[in-house]
Amino acid sequence: MLTVHHLGRSQSERIVWLCEELAIPYGLKRYARDPATMLAPADYKALHPIGTAPVITDGDLVLAESGAVIDYIVAKYGDGRLALTASDPDFAHYVHWFHFANGTLQANMGRNMILNRLNLAADNPVLAAVKARVDRAFDLIDARTREAEYLAGSEFTAADIMMGFSLTTMRYFLPYDLARCPNIVSYLARISRRPAYRRAMEKGDPGMTLLLT
Repeated sequence: MLTVHHLGRSQSERIVWLCEELAIPYGLKRYARDPATMLAPADYKALHPIGTAPVITDGDLVLAESGAVIDYIVAKYGDGRLALTASDPDFAHYVHWFHFANGTLQANMGRNMILNRLNLAADNPVLAAVKARVDRAFDLIDARTREAEYLAGSEFTAADIMMGFSLTTMRYFLPYDLARCPNIVSYLARISRRPAYRRAMEKGDPGMTLLLT
């Protein structure tokens, strides 16, 4: 059976959400973060050499990396759902935002989070540059969610699942005020009304406050 190894408050929430959207059979194994370090516990790190979430197992397969895991599940179990093909007029938007989530937004939020822990001066040029990149990424998403219902267009896709974590749960690690991004707030309200999203979050991180505003 396909098993999602879910580390609490991590990118593996994307995979739980994906499986709920596709309504496919899957097993869910939850792991708690170390309360002192907030890192993955030893048994999670042992699943895959990279030692980070997400990780799935499917028979003998052990697979990590959010984008790869989502592509694999959509291709093997999705029956064409939640992904767009090259013939779709919104295909380029789908590909762009699917990769923007981790390639730009998540990467820069992660760098900002690490720099914040170094207690650098507020005018440190590296810190300022990374913060500016995060702001630009949020501005781009805000502009896109002003003109389109979902990131690829009118249709909810795996690109929205990829982006969801960075716009919500990641803000537990890097607080970000969405007051400057009203279209993102409206977009998060739309995706949070999806029953599969609510089921996924309750199964994966029961009781966690969802950072939707």
